[in-house]
Formats: sequence, C-alpha cells, structure tokens
Amino acid sequence: MTALPLIDRPLHRQWLAQQVFDLVRFHRTGDGSGGFASLAMDGTALAGGRFQLHDVTRLVHCFALAKQLGIPGLDVQIDQGMRFITSAHHDPSHGGYYWAVNTDGAVVSDKLAYGHAFVLLAASSALRVGHPMAQALLTDISNVINTRFWDDTAGAVIDEFHADWSDISNYRGQNSNMHMTEALMAAFDVTGDRQYLIKAKRIADLIINRHARACGWRVAEHFTRDWAVDLTYEGDPMFRPAGTTPGHALEWSRLLLQLWDLDGRTADWMVEASQGLFHTTTRDGWNADQGGFHYTLDWHDQPLQTLRLWWPNAEAIGAAALLWRMLGDTAALAWYDKVWDVVARSFIDTKHGGWFPELDAAGQPTEIIFKGKPDLYHAFQACLIPLLPAGVHLSSNLCGALA
Repeated sequence: MTALPLIDRPLHRQWLAQQVFDLVRFHRTGDGSGGFASLAMDGTALAGGRFQLHDVTRLVHCFALAKQLGIPGLDVQIDQGMRFITSAHHDPSHGGYYWAVNTDGAVVSDKLAYGHAFVLLAASSALRVGHPMAQALLTDISNVINTRFWDDTAGAVIDEFHADWSDISNYRGQNSNMHMTEALMAAFDVTGDRQYLIKAKRIADLIINRHARACGWRVAEHFTRDWAVDLTYEGDPMFRPAGTTPGHALEWSRLLLQLWDLDGRTADWMVEASQGLFHTTTRDGWNADQGGFHYTLDWHDQPLQTLRLWWPNAEAIGAAALLWRMLGDTAALAWYDKVWDVVARSFIDTKHGGWFPELDAAGQPTEIIFKGKPDLYHAFQACLIPLLPAGVHLSSNLCGALA
C-alpha cells in the first residue's frame, strides 16, 4: 500500500489549520485605535510607534483571508488597518502612500512600488470580504500604479519616488515587481478586469522569462534604468541585498503557477520556469548542514548571507505544495516534507507564538536584520496554501474552500 503523502494526511491538515489559528491569535494586536503594533519576540508591543506600509497592508490581507476561512472577530482589525492606510499612510497633497509613518505624520515620505503593491493586495483582499472602503481604495491605488509607477515600455514598475513624485534614483528592482505581480493577480481575481492580468504577465515575462531564464533560473534582483542586470549592486540588506535571494526564486515558482492557472493554462513557459526556479534553488540554496535556506548567494551559488530567515522556508512550502497539487511533481513533494521538518523544529516558537524571523549559525533566534516578530504574511500563507485544493489560490474566494 502506498503511504498517503504528508500534505494529504488528516492529522497534518489539522496541524496546519491549528497553525493558522495560532498565528492569527498571536498577530491580532489591534484594538481599533491606530496602526498595528510591531511585536517583540514574546508578543508584547515594541516601543517606537513607527508603522511601515507593507506591515499594515499585509496584516489587512491576512486578516481578510482568515475572515473568509471562518475565523470570527477580525472585523475590527480589518477596519483598523483600512482606516490607517487611507488616513495615516495616504498623502493628501500629492497622492500615493507614505512608506513609514508615526502618530505625528510621515517619517519616511518616499513612495515605493513595493509598499504600493501591498496596498493593492490589501484593497483586493478587503474587497473580497466586502469592506465598505475597499472599492475606493482599489480604485485609487490602481490609478496611482497606472499613472505613477507603471513603465509601459518596459512592462514593469519603477521602484521609488520622493513624496512629490520626483525621481530618487535610476534603480530598478525585481522584488517590488514580484509583489506587484502577486497583487495584480489578486485584483484580477476579485474584479475580473484583465488589465491587471496583462500587467502581471508582462512583469513575469521580463523578470523571469527573459532574465531568470538567461541566468540559468536564477532570479536577478537588481537592474539599471534600462533593465540591464546589475551584478555588482549592494544595497539594503533587508530589501536589496547583493547577489541572488533563494527565497524570491521560490516565491516566483509559486506565483508563476498561479499566473499560469489564472490565464487559462496557455503559457507553457510558466510551468517550465516554475519547476526550473524551484529545483535550481533547492539544489543551490539549501543549507545541508543545518537545514533551511541561505538568505543570499553570490553569482557562483556560494552563500553570501548565511542567516537562515523564516520567509524563504515559508515560500518553499507554498511552492512545493502547488507543484505537487498542480503538476504532480514528486521531487517538490519530498521538499515539502523536508522544509516543514526544519520549520517545525527550529522556526516555530511553541512558547510565545509566531515564528522566529532569523536563526544564527548556532541555530539560535537572533535579531540582526529584523527586530521582534514583524510578520504574519509569509508564515500564515505557508500554512494555508497546502490546505487549498488545486486551482484555488490565495486570491480566490476561499469561503467553503476547506469544506
């Protein structure tokens, strides 16, 4: 008798559902009064009162998904986040959304495509659950993306502007475009407007079909103004690290299968790319001694930053689940088991809740890049994606999807 795969075993699925509940409980800190508190390792609020756009929007997105799943009591949090995005983060003078704010106003007034992608994602997910502010936010953020960020010649978004929409730099990056692809698919799925899907396909073609293919299924992170790969770029270690980032290749592997499916399964290159990215990354990016993925590699596939972060492992789980569900990829299925074993053993904080964001060389939680536990998004989605049947995505109507 063939053993039932881990991903389909009833008790594993119960365990995944419990992880979803536990993560939502840990990160549900809002009381309706303002932005969501950043959490320390023990779940208490970090001092400082600074709110970054992607943190607030990703919580709205996750709480909206959780509400669809049937977890009650989240309306206050969703409403709190939506009001904070449209008031504290919104620039009433120039339009768009500030990157970071506190109770006194903008702390970092720059307009970043990365953050605006998550505004689109939050608006789409909030619209799915019928939030009364969602349609207006979706209309506004779509207009901002179309008129300010979208470069129709390149088929991608420009990364960054000052508050008045003057240029900051000539930098072009894949990370903001990857998350814009994710958000565009969510907007398409909830509205049916194919203009969102067309943009998502153009970004994927540029970043993956053109550049990642040419790099042997390695995702180039940094580009010049004319979209030539910049192999020497060294930027912010959190958002723009040097070299390649295995976690992003794994994330693209998952997103490409969603895009392929939403577009009618006609673009065969997306399937080829999804598998190429996944299997190249698991071969080159895995820490064979300790488990988990290296944060970054150089262009010879040697580790640059050896910190093991939570989110690449979360993205590996999601990608492996989809590769198995949609393509029957047995090698990916084996990685699903392997990565969960490391995550359950080393990243899930069974004492306080949440996931440890980063582990040092000794396998101990550390706070070199991230302070506290800043994220629900990656861990939550890693637990939810394996529960979904083939053809049901995070952007889909999830009501009844787990029946």
